[in-house]
Amino acid sequence: MNSSHPATSTREPRVVAVILAYNVAGLLEKALGKIPRELVSDILVMDDGSTDRTCEVAQRLGLKVHRNERNLGYGGNLRSGLYRALQDSSADYVVEIHGDGAQFNPSAIAAAIPLMKRGVPLILGSRFIEPGAARKNGMPWIRFVANGGLSHIARAVLRLPLTEFHSGFRLYSRAFVEALPLEANSSNHLFSFEILAQAAYFSLEVSEIPVEADYHSEHTSIPLGAAAVYSVNNLICLAKYSLAKAGLHHSTMFPRLGA
Repeated sequence: MNSSHPATSTREPRVVAVILAYNVAGLLEKALGKIPRELVSDILVMDDGSTDRTCEVAQRLGLKVHRNERNLGYGGNLRSGLYRALQDSSADYVVEIHGDGAQFNPSAIAAAIPLMKRGVPLILGSRFIEPGAARKNGMPWIRFVANGGLSHIARAVLRLPLTEFHSGFRLYSRAFVEALPLEANSSNHLFSFEILAQAAYFSLEVSEIPVEADYHSEHTSIPLGAAAVYSVNNLICLAKYSLAKAGLHHSTMFPRLGA
């Protein structure tokens, strides 16, 4: 795996927005309205087997839509969206956008442009860069505390300079997606955390920008029960990462370096 990234470029990167959509027929138009259209070259809706009119609404809005015949899970849908954006839309960067348009404001793309031009492989939107912003925007206390605690542990283990590790707003470079064994990752929400562990494992640069999340508006969110399972799986992932770094146990997700 190559840990380098391209030198600073004066060319505007081709950014493709991938909207992850599951039963968001009533929210999709709002999400679309928040995307800075002048900053993206293409928009792809990944409908993960919705049972409502999400696909029909996306088509009415004139968007490119790929509908999964069966639900692939958040990670499976994101992985498929990343590959499609690279192959079908020739993306330099893929920006991950939630179909509710509320939790992570897509306007943050503008703040990422300098980092994209510098070739940073992975850029996260963080709700914690600005002190107090997450709570001001309505983030529930239980999620605030859990996110902060898990992020503190991940920061200590992975040694990545991030204020948040559990953001759903991210910009992935082509080089980043092509460098990692993403097929080894989970198909649920854990996929997003495993990507960060892999970035640390392969010494790929990760940076972050502020992103606003509006919890006062209607939005989708992972249920608390699933969030608890996600938290435990975070710790298991960190254990696998630590064992691989120590050379004690390798896997498809964390293969032997230089092999």
